[in-house]
Amino acid sequence: MRRMSFLRMLPRLIGFGLLAAAVVQEMRKPAPARTWNGKVAGFVPYDLRLPTLHRLRDAYYNPTNSNLFTPQPFGVGWTINFATVYRFLRGLSERATEGQRPPGR
Repeated sequence: MRRMSFLRMLPRLIGFGLLAAAVVQEMRKPAPARTWNGKVAGFVPYDLRLPTLHRLRDAYYNPTNSNLFTPQPFGVGWTINFATVYRFLRGLSERATEGQRPPGR
């Protein structure tokens, strides 16, 4: 039972650790050089600026971006680009219905 509890907590602990590392990384920079966005541990994106509607839209629904995972608009890590999910599901649906159409159409 204890092991399951630890395994459930592990992603949160990793997330908090990455967040703390991002804050430390920014605080080590001179004040004018702090951007509050970048990458921690070399590949995990972070953005600690207040989110804007534009960044929220680009993160969660960006039809011009074919990537499934996009950087979080606020915080550490990635989120899902639902425009890519929609395109994928629409393609599956179209392929599934192609076999059901009468010949000649």
